[in-house]
Amino acid sequence: MNNSRRSFIKKSAFTGMVAGLGTLPISLFAEEKINPIKIGIIGLDTSHSPAFTKLFNAENPAPELSGFRVVAAYPYGSRDIKSSADRIPSYIEQVKEWGVEITDSIESLLEKVDVVLLETNDGKPRLEQARKVIQAKKPVFIDKPVAASLKDTLTIYREAKENHVPVFSASSLRYMSNAQAVRYDNKIGKVLGCDAFSPATLEPGHPDLFWYGIHGVEILFTVMGTGCESVTRFSTQDEEVVVGTWKDGRIGTFRGMRAGKHEYGGTAFGSDGNIFLGKYEGYEPLAGKIAEFFKTGKSPVADEETLEIYAFMEAADESKRRGGAQVQLSDFLKG
Repeated sequence: MNNSRRSFIKKSAFTGMVAGLGTLPISLFAEEKINPIKIGIIGLDTSHSPAFTKLFNAENPAPELSGFRVVAAYPYGSRDIKSSADRIPSYIEQVKEWGVEITDSIESLLEKVDVVLLETNDGKPRLEQARKVIQAKKPVFIDKPVAASLKDTLTIYREAKENHVPVFSASSLRYMSNAQAVRYDNKIGKVLGCDAFSPATLEPGHPDLFWYGIHGVEILFTVMGTGCESVTRFSTQDEEVVVGTWKDGRIGTFRGMRAGKHEYGGTAFGSDGNIFLGKYEGYEPLAGKIAEFFKTGKSPVADEETLEIYAFMEAADESKRRGGAQVQLSDFLKG
């Protein structure tokens, strides 16, 4: 075990031990600033990268984000998706202003950091990139999409498990306040169903919903939980409607829009009432969960739930290919 990994584990254990002890001596906070958990970013082709950097590297970060610092970034990243690749020069300059070193390879980055944010906007190189992080035994948050296929997504999670490397992936939309309250605080009693929506723009190198529909699908699963058995998809040029049937008979729907105003939300239906799930609340709630994950090594979202989300989206593509036929998710999770 290398020194940086050992110091990370020691730091994480210390952080967990003192959590909840109330006010800590100023010297301990000073120590956090001197020896923070060092974050590396792979991929500067998405706005998420400078956004997370600003949150973690702020002069006075939120308490849950203290003790971390983004210290290095490897920019690439998309090379064949123009809208993403064109962002890289600007985002390089933005993160450099926050004191981030730009490296010329993932291998070089991994030598400098304790944990990794895999942010590459393009899902196609994700498997290759994630493998390098897994081989280096670094805990990794993987932004959406995990990869550009269910097969690669399953492979990443399997190899991470085999190598005992913590991995966590989620859309920031999962952490809308009402969605969390419905799922974990019994806000509307037993959840009976959910209609979720988000933009669903397409990118030819990815299954239809992986690129952007993932946000609304994740809202749906945040409310409904696991247990979706089958999917039926209705698709036109400007929108998608995907109907999922859960094993207990509940129905959840995702509506993806490519026309009109791009917004996120939905309605959850419960035994004690119904509730609008609200608007996007920014990156900070997700950043807090990432920080917690890096400290504990435990993903706040079960692997099984993440993989079911990607099976749902892959099954939706298959339903479209079959003209809207009902497709079983189990057919996609056998491997």
